[in-house]
Amino acid sequence: MSEDRSVSRGLRQRHIAMIALGGAIGAGLFVGSGVGIAAAGPGIVVSYVVAGALTVLVMRMLGEMSAAHPGSGSFSAHATRAWGPWAGLLAGWMYWALLVVSVAAEAIGASRIVAGWLPQVPAWVWVAAFMALFTGTNLAGVRHFGELEFWFAGVKAASICAFILLGAAAVLTGRAPAAEHLSAHGGLLPHGWHGVAVGTIAAVFAYGGLETVTIAAAECADPVAAVRRAVRTVLWRVALFYVGSMAVIVAVVPWDDPAVAAGPYAAAIGRIGVPGAAQLMNAVVLVALLSAMNANIYGSSRMLHALAARGDAPRLLTGRGRAAAPGGAPGGAPDGVTGGSGAPTGTGRAVLASAAFGFASVVLSLLWPRTVFPFLLNSIGTAILVVWILIAASHLRLHGRRRRPGGPEQERGPERGGPGPATPMRGLPYLGYLALAAMAGVLVFMLVDPGSRSQVLCTGAWTAVLLLVAGLRRRRRGPGAAADALPETGPTAAQDARPEAGTAAAPDARTSAVAAVTAPARTGPGTGRPRS
Repeated sequence: MSEDRSVSRGLRQRHIAMIALGGAIGAGLFVGSGVGIAAAGPGIVVSYVVAGALTVLVMRMLGEMSAAHPGSGSFSAHATRAWGPWAGLLAGWMYWALLVVSVAAEAIGASRIVAGWLPQVPAWVWVAAFMALFTGTNLAGVRHFGELEFWFAGVKAASICAFILLGAAAVLTGRAPAAEHLSAHGGLLPHGWHGVAVGTIAAVFAYGGLETVTIAAAECADPVAAVRRAVRTVLWRVALFYVGSMAVIVAVVPWDDPAVAAGPYAAAIGRIGVPGAAQLMNAVVLVALLSAMNANIYGSSRMLHALAARGDAPRLLTGRGRAAAPGGAPGGAPDGVTGGSGAPTGTGRAVLASAAFGFASVVLSLLWPRTVFPFLLNSIGTAILVVWILIAASHLRLHGRRRRPGGPEQERGPERGGPGPATPMRGLPYLGYLALAAMAGVLVFMLVDPGSRSQVLCTGAWTAVLLLVAGLRRRRRGPGAAADALPETGPTAAQDARPEAGTAAAPDARTSAVAAVTAPARTGPGTGRPRS
């Protein structure tokens, strides 16, 4: 299979910078942080520091792999390269399911906020309007997605910064008795270290979504520089937006205030004395939910497109039929969305499929709100941990290959057709093993905790189904399928297999499989288009 060029490089560096910034301010920070505060009290700051350190490790590993092999398949392609087709299939479909079900939950949350302002309009009308809006935005081209996300991220970042400044001013001027709030009501750790552990679980899932920037970076002019720049800023974004805002909340308002569980940011702003605090935070949460919907439709469509390009999803989702124009989308579409006939092509079919499943999840939530939809939510409850574990395991395996002289994962400079070596992550392989141990510990803790056990079991069942499908596909393809998907012949094997200009050659199965996995690595800054 040749390199997929059916997506455009329509994103600018400013888009990537704000997508990275906005990805650090997800809806989970506003909506789900109250549960963590109720469990850990002021110890939630420790929970977010621990979870943030784990997130930084995972993002550094993902960033290093994506800088060496940029592509919108991102960690799914890295897992294929490291472990074989089964790992890429598992990572890709697990992440896709996480995003499309999240789209449904975010659409429902956003519709309830707007319905509270305009009760005469049914909530389902707003769900349909939001789904149609963001599906249309993603179909219109990646630059439209990037521009909308640019402004969404700006609003979220400005809101969090203003919140932190107002809270710090309230503490410094004595309007908020921070010492009393932190020492009274049970002290710093009212529920002990068990509460901190529960808060850490909530924090881990709040950090989910940062991975999208490595998917989006493949659609800008210089994906390597975009990935490196985004990953370098992860640490301060985590420290400022998450840890900083949690510290302000527990300093400004008592952690056991009933209003904190309902909405910690609104409770804190109300204590500071901002007029209309509840409605103001509802507006910010609405922006965060809409931003998450937009980003999740984009991320799920690109992941689905990458899966289809590798043959792990129906190939019709790539929109690359017999009439596909060479080196571009069918019909010569500029953004790989619509061909000359107006039919969805390129990533457009993946956008429609992902949005359709998201809308179907919304319908399920309306028809069976207490049975089917909760099962869907539980089935993706720990999906982000499965993806992170595959990222860490893939990085460790590829790191070991890079250290072998002449190994298949040797870094390639421009003279070998690559983007140049990625900055190696320090502390390897020990930090990688530490990250894996920490994620395994979180899963074990959730398994023994009655409140979260169902999420682990449901996600485990979904994982087993995907592994079964991967095993059946391997048997159908033959015993050499796994080897074909791994670039054991070296990162430039696909280049060496290319026919010279003016000659024709029918690619064999092995060449096609290697090209599918290594195609992103062959694309230098500003040349060609990445597979998405």
